[in-house]
Amino acid sequence: MAMAPAPPMQAHAVALRERILLMVLYVTVLMSSVAFIEPSPHDALMGVLAVACLIAGVRFDRHIVLPFLLLLIWNFGGLLSLLNVPGEQQTIQYAATSLYLAIAAMLFASLFAHNTMPRIRTVRAAYVLTATIVSLAGIAGYFSLFPRAHDLFATNDRALGAFKDPNVFGPFLIWPVLVVLDRILIRRISLIDLGIAGILLLGLLLSFSRGAWLHFAVSCSVMIMLAFVTAETTRARMRIFTMTAVALAALATLLVIALSFESIADMFRERAQLTQSYDVGSGGRFALQELAISEMLNFPNGMGPFEFSRVHGLQQHNVYLQAFLVYGWLGGTAYLTLLAATIWTALRTVFVHTPWQPYLICAFAAFIGEVVEGLVIDTDHWRHFFLLLGMIWGLAAATLKRTRLGNA
Repeated sequence: MAMAPAPPMQAHAVALRERILLMVLYVTVLMSSVAFIEPSPHDALMGVLAVACLIAGVRFDRHIVLPFLLLLIWNFGGLLSLLNVPGEQQTIQYAATSLYLAIAAMLFASLFAHNTMPRIRTVRAAYVLTATIVSLAGIAGYFSLFPRAHDLFATNDRALGAFKDPNVFGPFLIWPVLVVLDRILIRRISLIDLGIAGILLLGLLLSFSRGAWLHFAVSCSVMIMLAFVTAETTRARMRIFTMTAVALAALATLLVIALSFESIADMFRERAQLTQSYDVGSGGRFALQELAISEMLNFPNGMGPFEFSRVHGLQQHNVYLQAFLVYGWLGGTAYLTLLAATIWTALRTVFVHTPWQPYLICAFAAFIGEVVEGLVIDTDHWRHFFLLLGMIWGLAAATLKRTRLGNA
């Protein structure tokens, strides 16, 4: 027997709760670029978003049980490692942050698994806007366009926007620049999108983050490749091929113009070198990573947060070593399994034609770039990493449900 339609008043209440949820989601993502203070406004808004999700009836989808369990094991390993550093407030805060970010990822996954298009479009609009604003702030800081701009939005001649670290600011821009480029290359060209892409790419350049540059190169390549493979017609593939060539020429032109500024050219030459002074030598990044492997083998339960840097003076700058050093063998294995499961799930669903397929392609491409960048930096507490994680699992869940219904 078919179910009777919901009464008008009930349907109106459901629609109102969903509108409120979308408003809270928009503001939460909009504030995600304000990261120079801890806790950030975004963290407080995540609590409001959780309440809005409960009111709107957002459900935990069975397709996201696996990442939930792996994140649970990851955090359990982190809590066990606290036994090595008992009673230290900083380490407890670190473990609490890991737990919070895991919950945030599952919240986003649950959101995108249902009523997918309105919610992912809301995130796209808010994320592109906040990335554009923070890029403009970083650009203004780099060029000292108003008093104290350099002190606020750029340090050591590197743009950082409203972040504490340019090496986090740069990767934050990757997903929004991918979704804008996706629309330019595959769908339509608009002056607004061209302007936004230019601002985001200039902000990325001025971060002078080698990891972020590598991240963008990898992610953009993956995005274009997947868009080409999943295009439905030969004409669409030809457009992607042609527009990619035009975009590369435009990017080269933008880079030449940027490098005509002496300060940018000098910093670019310095940062573009494959190795820096802090990478090599007895106290360099590579030597520290060798020490980290040794310590990882010596501490199956993990050393605990910040212990490696306390003992050896600096961090090892590798999230995979970090996973074992801070979360122990149990947590480290869970983290690697989570990454592998996420990649596998994305590959299962990214080739299925759905209204949200372009967003899944961009999320997967950005995620792959972040996985690669994890070899040279610790990404386990990057908020946008867990947004991408939740996005992939939520959109994949929506795809799997749509496929099942289509085959029913």
